[in-house]
Amino acid sequence: MKLAQKLAISYIRTKFSLLSAISKRKAAASAFDLFCSPQRIVKKKFPPVFKEAESLHFLLEGDTIRGWRWNKGGDKKALIVHGYESTVLNFDRYIKPLVKKGYELLAFDAPAHGRSGGKKINAPLYKKMILEINRQFGPLDAMIAHSFGGLAAALAMEEINHTANHKMVLIAPATETPTAIDSFFRFLKLDPALRDEFERIIVQKGGVSSAWYSIRRAMKHIRASVLWVHDEDDDTTPWADAQKVKEENHPNIHFVVTSGLGHRRIYRDNKVSRTILDFL
Repeated sequence: MKLAQKLAISYIRTKFSLLSAISKRKAAASAFDLFCSPQRIVKKKFPPVFKEAESLHFLLEGDTIRGWRWNKGGDKKALIVHGYESTVLNFDRYIKPLVKKGYELLAFDAPAHGRSGGKKINAPLYKKMILEINRQFGPLDAMIAHSFGGLAAALAMEEINHTANHKMVLIAPATETPTAIDSFFRFLKLDPALRDEFERIIVQKGGVSSAWYSIRRAMKHIRASVLWVHDEDDDTTPWADAQKVKEENHPNIHFVVTSGLGHRRIYRDNKVSRTILDFL
């Protein structure tokens, strides 16, 4: 970690410690705001394959969502869904092989990510984006989703009219939202007394608790064929959460468990890429 990052984290921790002593409610509200605010906006150069794409955009809650499309009019439609503080540009290796398979391929940067507008992102908003893409550019036949995008994809799939012929690839998905919140609290050394107020904010904004934003819960309503790829050494979206889903033995989910690839390298791994492309 760079010195500037260490200083910024130290400042944030001190800020929350002082704010918590003054008002638990204000501290929790400020923490929730930070939880929904990406700190690293990735604006990498366009890989060559993106220069061959058709540019797309639409408005979502007043912000411009930007994306790309390849092979318009293909036999079936697939959507790439990236993770937190990432961009669809990182998934360039999948584009030409999927087009070769006959897919019309769609890829959009989430709100507050990449080339899209906005300053905030959360699971309901990301789900809403996917549902809007399905409405405007679908219907979707497949989704390939990584990390936080996996949670959003599963929540959206619950609401999309689909059958067992639909396909969903989950790569190191954020399986349980309470786990992400716990990690956030530990990293910033937030006062545990803020947790209940933090949870109340989530319920107030979305009408459900953080536990509802769960792939394990959503899978009970998903009939699509699912390929779930997860690394047992993932330190961002723990395998322990995914393992609980595996133990439920859903007949429509095929698990591939890797070792040593971690959270971000997993979707760039050649063997994993081939497994995903073969599934689709």
